Amino acid sequence: MIGAAYLSKGIAYYRQKRLAEALDFYLIADSYIIKTANEYQIYKAKYNIGLIKFYLGFYGEAIALFEECIGFFKRDDTRGYLNSLHMLGVCYNMVGNHGLCSEINKRGIEEGRRLENTDMEPYFVHSEGVNQCLIHNYALAIEKIKSALPAISKAGDFANESIGHFYLGKSYWALGNKELAITYFKKVDQIYERKDYLRPDMREGYELMISYYESIGLQDVQLYYIKKLLRADRMLHKTYAYLQGKIHKEYDTKKLKQQKNDIEKSLNRRKYNDRIFISVIVALCVFVIAIITRYLKSKKEIRRKYEELVQKLEASKKVKSATSENNGLSMSKDAEAMVLSQVEKFEDSKKIRERDLNLTKLAGFFNTNPKYLSEIILKYRQKSFNNYLNGLKVDYIAEKIRNERMLQNYTDKALGEEAGFSSTRRFVNAFETQTGISPRDFIEELKKDQQANT
Repeated sequence: MIGAAYLSKGIAYYRQKRLAEALDFYLIADSYIIKTANEYQIYKAKYNIGLIKFYLGFYGEAIALFEECIGFFKRDDTRGYLNSLHMLGVCYNMVGNHGLCSEINKRGIEEGRRLENTDMEPYFVHSEGVNQCLIHNYALAIEKIKSALPAISKAGDFANESIGHFYLGKSYWALGNKELAITYFKKVDQIYERKDYLRPDMREGYELMISYYESIGLQDVQLYYIKKLLRADRMLHKTYAYLQGKIHKEYDTKKLKQQKNDIEKSLNRRKYNDRIFISVIVALCVFVIAIITRYLKSKKEIRRKYEELVQKLEASKKVKSATSENNGLSMSKDAEAMVLSQVEKFEDSKKIRERDLNLTKLAGFFNTNPKYLSEIILKYRQKSFNNYLNGLKVDYIAEKIRNERMLQNYTDKALGEEAGFSSTRRFVNAFETQTGISPRDFIEELKKDQQANT
């Protein structure tokens, strides 16, 4: 009963999106409930911890918790079952598995109708609208989100209402209707003012408003939203840093200790003799020492590679090579100068972030042929086309991570999409090839420098 009371209090704070307070009470509740045999309360706690995992961006861990909850609640708790299904779909949306997200949204609507509980149907429609926005089906996204918002607003769910307004604004912006997009971004801002609620992905709305008012010359309004964005960033950094530290220190550590205790009890039940136990310990110590030695060497190498990358970014102003009198290429000197000029413009543009960009497509943009473009890149950048393009994308995202701290909390999937890679694997491989370290290692070393300078 004590655990259930703390859990209810945490849920009340969560509904107000006071996430830090909610997490505190979830953790207290979990410490009581885990000692009981009350499966319903145990899974209810798991579901709510899963919500915090989702907000932190630990989508894989959240998915595992919601899948467990679906299996349990499906038996005799319709609303818990549908809620867990909805959050599972939202998680798949955030990790970029848009097809599976759509399948779950469809399943959620069908299951709600089968079970004669349609309370969650607007949420599945809302989720699908956001999903369609992220795969650039903007008209369908607008239709679905608009159809779901009245019910969500009536329920007093300001968080999902704000998310809906943001993705409506994002959709209208992508369709070229910036004035209408701004009206929705302002609704997000109004909810932020009233409820102090803003999700990390929604801060982009402030960036777009700042660029819009700059483009029409309204500097006073531009300045107003710059100040708003700075304030929002401070709030996001404080909230998410607290949540992340708290959940790993108090929740995950507790789970690890429980696993440790279970293993130790299992070993005792099997009654291993002292000789075998000591042999295992000795072998483990040797293994740990070897791992630690390799780890320390690896950390030094990571630090060296990190410093090389930072020096490269600091000296990122390219020295453009002038065309030579005897160019040695299969094109005229004038053609060489023209293609080189296009290359330099491309390097300073957002086009480097386009997905599935290849030599033929880029040559088409430059009104030249792939052979000429390949020769220019090889001569002036001393790289093959793929290495050249991957290098631009990696430099772009590394510099952005340095300048925008919120990106340091992004998953590799999200960072890869931001840089324009077609998959997480290609992004991580390209980053390691270009820099010698992984994106996670780069962010870890960057955070050390930032903490040392504060």
